[in-house]
Amino acid sequence: MEDLLEKWLDGEEVAPARDELARAVRLSLRRLAQVAPGATVEVRVPPFAAVQCVAGPRHTRGTPPNVIETDPKTWLQLATARLTWPQALAEGRAMASGSRADLSPYLPLPPSPHSAE
Repeated sequence: MEDLLEKWLDGEEVAPARDELARAVRLSLRRLAQVAPGATVEVRVPPFAAVQCVAGPRHTRGTPPNVIETDPKTWLQLATARLTWPQALAEGRAMASGSRADLSPYLPLPPSPHSAE
């Protein structure tokens, strides 16, 4: 991640450019799908992206029963160990519905083996 984005996540700077923020969200959600492959949980980070992940029963029609939604800053703080999953839920910064909507085993995300992003 870029220095400005890192500082923003730590609360030290103003928000990065929209395209930089979108890229960071999309890359980290793609990494989540690699770390937790499957289609049981849908993780939504509007307005940038959503991904299906976590092994288990696959959902194919309508609203998925296991949904997680959060804002971009909260998601990136979770992905980078600046915020824990229990903290995000307790503070109302992440919403989770469904019995399998728990990302704590997968967060923070490990670094990608293909880059030093």
